[in-house]
Amino acid sequence: MQYKELYQFVIPELENNLPDNLIYHKVEHTKTVIENAVYIAEKEGISAEELLILKTAALLHDIGFLSTYSGHEVSGCDFARKNLPNFNYTPEQIEAICEMIMATKIPQNPKNKLSEILCDADVFYLGGDHFDHYSEKIFSELKINGFIKNKVEFNKMQIDFLNAHHFFTKTANEERNQNKQENKAKLETTNPNKKPKKNYSNENIQDFISVVFGVIIAAFALKSFLVPNQFFDGGVTGMSLLVHEVYHFNLAIVIVLLNLPLIIISYFTVGKRFAYKTFMSVVFLGLCLWQIPSVDITNDKLIVSIFGGAFLGIGVGLVMRAGAALDGIEVLALYTLKKTSFTITEIILGINIIIFGIAALKFGVETSLYSVLTYFAATRTIDYVVEGIQAFTGVTIISAKSEEIKNQLVNRLGRGITIYKGERGFLPGKFDVSSDCDIIYTVITRLEMRRLKNLIYDIDPEAFVFANTIKEASGGIIKSRKKH
Repeated sequence: MQYKELYQFVIPELENNLPDNLIYHKVEHTKTVIENAVYIAEKEGISAEELLILKTAALLHDIGFLSTYSGHEVSGCDFARKNLPNFNYTPEQIEAICEMIMATKIPQNPKNKLSEILCDADVFYLGGDHFDHYSEKIFSELKINGFIKNKVEFNKMQIDFLNAHHFFTKTANEERNQNKQENKAKLETTNPNKKPKKNYSNENIQDFISVVFGVIIAAFALKSFLVPNQFFDGGVTGMSLLVHEVYHFNLAIVIVLLNLPLIIISYFTVGKRFAYKTFMSVVFLGLCLWQIPSVDITNDKLIVSIFGGAFLGIGVGLVMRAGAALDGIEVLALYTLKKTSFTITEIILGINIIIFGIAALKFGVETSLYSVLTYFAATRTIDYVVEGIQAFTGVTIISAKSEEIKNQLVNRLGRGITIYKGERGFLPGKFDVSSDCDIIYTVITRLEMRRLKNLIYDIDPEAFVFANTIKEASGGIIKSRKKH
């Protein structure tokens, strides 16, 4: 039996070809089972030849995951029968190995001593000190593959398994059974449906204050700078100002009515929470425009264009920081993006060119050009208020819990990710301490930034996260807008 050569053949296969939907059954699990099997075997006093057969079965017990998840034991036996003859295993040895692999299928059913050792080695963690760590990995894997829906269901599954399970070898019973019972008791006294309550009150209060001040400042900019001087802005606000000036409709009513269709669209393309907060913000803006009297602060066109745009940008930016919007132009751009090949920037630019073009025809080129300056001042101020977040933001995440974060980014947030292999550590005073890690990179919309941070810090409060601005992005799955 050429076990060493077989090991050098199998391990790279597992390292390179195991599917991404495996969180627990990775190559590290196989190596751990081999170590556990050798440890139990030495305690149980089996022969050298039996040890090689046992190690081979441990090496191949999860090889079937390369081709299938359900019924991987059968696929593992097929792999063994196909490849083991190339490493000088006899037919009798191969069948013994297959019998051991099949014994690990839940519920475990070992028929001989070696199968008992392998079965105990496979679930040795049940009575270990790191039960919670491995349990969390199994939960993530089962959820990804659709076997369970939530932690409550998984908790019940674990308790049922532990109640039915028993170790087969004397070594495992003596060394792991007591701790296994303690782990089971912890599960039985823990209600996973009762999650630690997060205090969102401060965050909600901050959002509320941000929206209130943002709306008031935006209304002030409109009623004190733009409206008295017949200046315009881009987006839905610019359309509303045009309708108000041309047809003399009430600006408060117009700005609410023009935003309503886009808020409805955002309910399906962005998310109901975003749509609800945006609706409340726009309605509040309408009330403020209705109640705040027009005050002609200055007639200097340069001051009006710059400071009117700046105040408007501050207001819109504060509302955006609260996870809402005062102008639905980006929602319209997102919706139009699905129907055309234009980028969001090109769509918004085209809409604004139409707005400022009509303004030039109706109110003169000079007014239109000053309005463009107003729009520029507003957009630059928005960028400053929301800390430079553009339509797309590249986010890099370094965490000791990268597997869980990758799982949530892909399956919950719906983002594509890229993984870089790196090392974390090298802290002052601990420069010689480091560990391998996966560095995660993803691209999100600016409206998703807060949700992304909450998701990451719920998993790992110590995660290192930094973002950078992306001017344009296309391809991949970034066009797939997930709900907020």
